[in-house]
Amino acid sequence: MHFFAAGVRSRGPHSCSPTPDRLALALRTTLAGVGAVGLVLPALAAQSAAEPEAVQTGSRIARPHNPVAASVVVIDRTQIERSGHSSLADLLRGIPQNSFGSARPASGTDTQSFAGLGLRGLGEGNTLVLIDGRRAPKAPNAVQAHDLNAIPLAAVERIEILAHGASAIYGSDAVGGVVNIILRRDLEGAQVSFGTGRPSRDGGETEQGSALFGVSGDRGRMTAGASYNNRGIVMQRERHWSRGGQSTFSNNFLQAFANPGSLHGFDPGGLLTHPTNGSVPPGGCVGPGFSIVSPRCFYDFTIAAADDAEIRNRSLFLRADYQINDDWSTYLHASVSRVKSFGRYAAAQSSPWPGGAPFIPVGSPNHPAVRFPTAGYDPNTPVFLRHRFAAVGERETTTDANVQDLSFGFQGRIGEVELDFGVRQSEFKTLELGRNFVVAGTAQDFIASGQYDIYDPFGNDREVLDAMSATVTRDNGSLLREVFATARFDLFELSGGSAGMAVGLEQRQEAFHDIYDSLSNAGQIIGSMRGSTGAERDVSAAFFEMLLPVVDRLDIALAGRYDRHGEHASDFSPKLSLNWRPLETLGLRAAFGESFRAASLNQLNVAPASVVLGQLVDPEFPICNPGPICDAIYPTFAVANPKLDSERARHAQLGLSWQAMDSLSLALDYYDVSIRGTVAGLDAQGAINCLAGLAACPRGVASLPATAVPGSPNLGLGVARHPVTSEILFIHHGWVNQGRVETRGLDFRADGHHSLGAWGEVDVRLQLDYVHSYRVGTDDLGLGGEQVDRPGLPQYRASLSSHWRYGDFDLAWDVNFIHSTRSSAGELLDSGLSDYGYALSLPSWLTHDLQASWTTPWNGKLVLGVQNLADKDPPLDPLDPGGRGYAMSLYDGYGRVPYLRYTQRF
Repeated sequence: MHFFAAGVRSRGPHSCSPTPDRLALALRTTLAGVGAVGLVLPALAAQSAAEPEAVQTGSRIARPHNPVAASVVVIDRTQIERSGHSSLADLLRGIPQNSFGSARPASGTDTQSFAGLGLRGLGEGNTLVLIDGRRAPKAPNAVQAHDLNAIPLAAVERIEILAHGASAIYGSDAVGGVVNIILRRDLEGAQVSFGTGRPSRDGGETEQGSALFGVSGDRGRMTAGASYNNRGIVMQRERHWSRGGQSTFSNNFLQAFANPGSLHGFDPGGLLTHPTNGSVPPGGCVGPGFSIVSPRCFYDFTIAAADDAEIRNRSLFLRADYQINDDWSTYLHASVSRVKSFGRYAAAQSSPWPGGAPFIPVGSPNHPAVRFPTAGYDPNTPVFLRHRFAAVGERETTTDANVQDLSFGFQGRIGEVELDFGVRQSEFKTLELGRNFVVAGTAQDFIASGQYDIYDPFGNDREVLDAMSATVTRDNGSLLREVFATARFDLFELSGGSAGMAVGLEQRQEAFHDIYDSLSNAGQIIGSMRGSTGAERDVSAAFFEMLLPVVDRLDIALAGRYDRHGEHASDFSPKLSLNWRPLETLGLRAAFGESFRAASLNQLNVAPASVVLGQLVDPEFPICNPGPICDAIYPTFAVANPKLDSERARHAQLGLSWQAMDSLSLALDYYDVSIRGTVAGLDAQGAINCLAGLAACPRGVASLPATAVPGSPNLGLGVARHPVTSEILFIHHGWVNQGRVETRGLDFRADGHHSLGAWGEVDVRLQLDYVHSYRVGTDDLGLGGEQVDRPGLPQYRASLSSHWRYGDFDLAWDVNFIHSTRSSAGELLDSGLSDYGYALSLPSWLTHDLQASWTTPWNGKLVLGVQNLADKDPPLDPLDPGGRGYAMSLYDGYGRVPYLRYTQRF
């Protein structure tokens, strides 16, 4: 069902670029928004909008605010400014509910410009981010998650965090919780602000600035502004823990073993042993970063690589509303954001490589027996090469992400029914440019022919180096179009008051494309062997919510939502909530329900893969002796799984809130989340194993017809065999519903406020997140062991914020704590392997942030602060599997960061 006449129609299978119809629709929508602003502006000087009824995050029914009933954590504008952070991503990464950390812009990754949030440790895809109650656009380079870098912090009035499942209210992704970003709307006059932060260590410097203005009258108001914030790149050589890496992907010969079924008739083995040169091509281990240690050549990749990518954000935003009459108002939200990132990482290495490694055949000018005929090398045996193409240059990637978001709607009343309806369009497009990537086929030919000299890589002509390198591109984008309508009304009277109900409909169209350059599509770019893809779908939803005040101080809420994601899947999510206030100062609450996460478009529409070369075990057809393992070339294709379903979660929450005294409130919540059918990748070997009875087969995996066309997307996943010999003909692999996650824990919060009389006022907030258990597994194997306390998975996170106001002066002190964990060395020891003498556990991380501010007589505000006052290093893990030296998603490596900010109001 299409709600726009234009619909979402692609010009090709991998595009969501605008067609003429869609451009016309965009123009109509934009002109409607501009028209609304035209209605607002003439009235603003003398009119003021009526305050719309507030609805708390996690519900669609307005209800009186009751501090002992709330389970929503609010971060207001004052707390945002006291944090010292320059971006929304940095602010939310530090909240205790972000139990195990979340993705940050990391150089050398597919999501270099992306920053997310993963409540309860359930990942960015299971946390729904809203902007003024509507779902934020998802990053196309991480289609499953919302990009916080695209939301300017200067535009945020407050943040409401609901850290438990809410799919019955909001639909897909609200498994771990919901973060609702409320934009500013009540600004009067104008203000400009700028600031800078300079870490005590090189890199990571910040700059920020904004200009805002707001006008209002009796019937209308508007707030608009522009902002920017920058974060500098952090090179690995600038930190002692990431400096000095060693890689044998430098310049080393590898042995060759005969295998008639392989690409070259040979497979690479271990490092070649020569009595004098070891594995090093004579003279070929010279240049920046290269060194010979014993008989091996090593390359220090940290001299060129970066950890944190550079981020630059530019944003424009506008929010306006206008009271048409006593019953109806209209509103407009519009924003444009541009996020640019830059990452640098070491020169390309020869992995992955067709055939396993660069092949040097017998007789090649690069063969050591030809180059050094008297050195004792075997002239009748080829060799392979493990190589670093440092002479080509360091790889650099630039991304340019652009987000445009526009919504326009009406709020009003017909009789006793309150209505809210409107339309929205959001487009998120990212262009990526990568330089100095190596073309495998060309490089292989140059190495085999001797045109590229492996013994003097930096002495090769620039023309040769340019001919074997390429600039790669990636164009990806997502598009969301939506219409929505909600109605709220009273049903009947109960002992505790009027029963309320909300019902609504949503219809949206989602589309995405991910287009790589032709060389990457062909699998020729080392480190960027990708395929282009694209898709679109319609999503329809209907929902209801009932609030039943059964008796005084006892409310029961029922909610349910039905979502249909195109022709692929449908989900119904129920929720039951109870809120009991046995005392005016004590509130007890409970919630039980189900949530879901729909399979993303990039999971449902997998780009095709080429033939995979490697070792596969086929117990049904052992073609090698003495055992079934051999280097086999099987056509394997990544295809969509037509039976891929949504991830389903059950969640329960029990909590209490106590207003212990006028100046102190306490809250404690227990949560329990169980997810089934989490989406995971099934590789070719996994498909073989499950169909051979060695493991349970996930839904959608089956034996495929021998006569079918390989790569056909409607076949699903599985293995096709010859009907007589049982030899594998081809394999389909892709995404399946196979995983399981269960987690439970506690949240504690204490808020205090105390007047010091003539000495001002003090506010204190303590938050503690305790993860009692976190276990993952698969449907066939069950849940595995406890994950809490493993590297990067702490049991506790806590924050203590104190704020003292005295006249025109403010002083804030924030303490942040992350509990200690096991180290990677400890993990190895637990597995029965060597710990290499490293510490078996990582220390806890305690940092202090201070801020002092002065409100000037001329309506300005000067802020001086410092983050990480004691200049604490992150807990260092020398065997960190991410190669960064510490868990980047959980800690930061900026050290002490003094900062200065100034705001002037007019």
